[in-house]
Amino acid sequence: MSKGMYVPKENQPKKGGAAAQGKDGEKGGKRKIVAQNKKARHDYAIIDTFEAGLVLMGTEVKSLREGRTSLTDGFVQIDRGEAWLHNAHIPEYHQGSWTNHSARRKRKLLLHREEIDKLEAKSQETGHTIVPLALYFKDGRAKAEIALARGKKEYDKRQTLREKQDRRESDRAIAAAKRRQRAG
Repeated sequence: MSKGMYVPKENQPKKGGAAAQGKDGEKGGKRKIVAQNKKARHDYAIIDTFEAGLVLMGTEVKSLREGRTSLTDGFVQIDRGEAWLHNAHIPEYHQGSWTNHSARRKRKLLLHREEIDKLEAKSQETGHTIVPLALYFKDGRAKAEIALARGKKEYDKRQTLREKQDRRESDRAIAAAKRRQRAG
């Protein structure tokens, strides 16, 4: 295009490119995962997942960017219409001073009112709880993936492990058969 020439808006190049657009046209599809709670996926049957913003102090954000976070003992509780993340361990920022945060303080989660009401109603049912699955950065903002979950019994856990192992063995057998077919 030459300078000064009129170009209709629909024919102009889009700003931001593909990186600014996520899947299905959503803004910012890239997630930089900081911590995952693999134990939660083993101990609970996940019913529904939600993305929540986190209210953090500056030193917490810096510590999160270093990636030394643990969610294994974390849980979410609804208190007076607000969602709170408890027991998530974000260690103190090593270059912080007197402004540093406490490692296991409770942190407010940012959700829509309808989501909080739904989570509160479902979590009061027997056997249901709200667990954090992951902490990540999306468009430079700290987010938490939380899930409404139901606790698994011991035999459910064994069954899940058995299915996972069977799937892995069948995948190995298929891969070996394909290698033999290519070689022979």
